[in-house]
Amino acid sequence: MDVTQIPFAKHIGIEYKAKSILKLAPKVVVQNHIQSIHASAQFTLAETQSGLFLQQEFPELVGKVAGVLRGSSVKYKNPATTSIYATATLDDSVKEKFLIQLERKGIAGISITVELRDVNEVITMVGTFDWFIHKIK
Repeated sequence: MDVTQIPFAKHIGIEYKAKSILKLAPKVVVQNHIQSIHASAQFTLAETQSGLFLQQEFPELVGKVAGVLRGSSVKYKNPATTSIYATATLDDSVKEKFLIQLERKGIAGISITVELRDVNEVITMVGTFDWFIHKIK
């Protein structure tokens, strides 16, 4: 699935910066009252990046599982006044535990850390996105 074609992601203008990195430009549609990128637009970029990351980190599961966001925790660090991009990470030990639980129970949770940076490498937001994944029957 091309995450940039999800209707809301497409509406706000999420695009690829690179194969595994999403970006968002400071267009009027995503600006807040102080002309920086709205917190909800940053959240959407980060959440979408976490989903893309899961697809790329676990390509063998695409089409075999379904996932929904169960929770998140974010912290906004600096105003985003230029284009921003998202990167995601996952600890290897978490990956192993996730795969074991998914295989054993058919369901598992996993948390993805996402960081947003602007064109000057200033961090604008960091977040953890908690996914609930289950096998499709």
